[in-house]
Amino acid sequence: MSRVLVVEDETHLADGLRFNLEAEGHSVEIVADGETAVTRLARRRESFDAVVLDVMLPFRDGFQVVASMRAAKNYAPVLMLTARSRPEDVLRGFAAGADDYLPKPFELPIFLARLQGLLRRSAWLRESGPHAQCGEHQGDQQVDDGETSDVYAFDGKIIDFGTLELRSGDTIIHLTLMEAKLLRHLIENRGKVVTRKSILEDVWGLHEDTDTRAIDNFIVRLRRYLEEDPSNPQRLLTVRGVGYRFVIPEQSPPRSHQRKA
Repeated sequence: MSRVLVVEDETHLADGLRFNLEAEGHSVEIVADGETAVTRLARRRESFDAVVLDVMLPFRDGFQVVASMRAAKNYAPVLMLTARSRPEDVLRGFAAGADDYLPKPFELPIFLARLQGLLRRSAWLRESGPHAQCGEHQGDQQVDDGETSDVYAFDGKIIDFGTLELRSGDTIIHLTLMEAKLLRHLIENRGKVVTRKSILEDVWGLHEDTDTRAIDNFIVRLRRYLEEDPSNPQRLLTVRGVGYRFVIPEQSPPRSHQRKA
């Protein structure tokens, strides 16, 4: 049984989500404002497998709630529900640390499918454990454990797309799902120019016109993770007026492993 926290101030919607999630076999708790959600999520002795989070909330909005979660090293998957379906707002949610979004009003089967996808990822992370082994690596190459994770290594750094972790020596950086998706996209297209438009459409599934410069914030964060000197990047380069190019020694891109639901 998965434990789901629903943060929603519209009582009729919260009650409807509880009814349907419990019918699917989940345990559900509801809170109605952002401040209570932050307090509830800070209780370490109890954890949730996923959080369904509205954006427009009393006291603290959903962006603040998810940012607080990630700052507190709570990496439970977050599905944001938002009446703000503008791409800029969706990107803001991703930048704060959300894993997926669903504009209101939404169809129940789509909601359940999106949430189930996040719950599967949560289960994979539990199975792999917080100290999943990434295997031996030599120099710059792909490292594959053959089961639950795709692992990529270069410059002494190891990116584990299964556990959403980037390791550099004794340092472990937890990636959000959207950071990991963007990094994977750049690695798979290494050496090529990746346009901002392709990132918007191919990574985040946003097809409306938007200010694609919002993507720059994600690139700044990735450079902090990857570059020895983020102000003088050697791996993640800007192609002025177009997009970005990921440059690393020639090697195979990470492969995707099929997991059983």
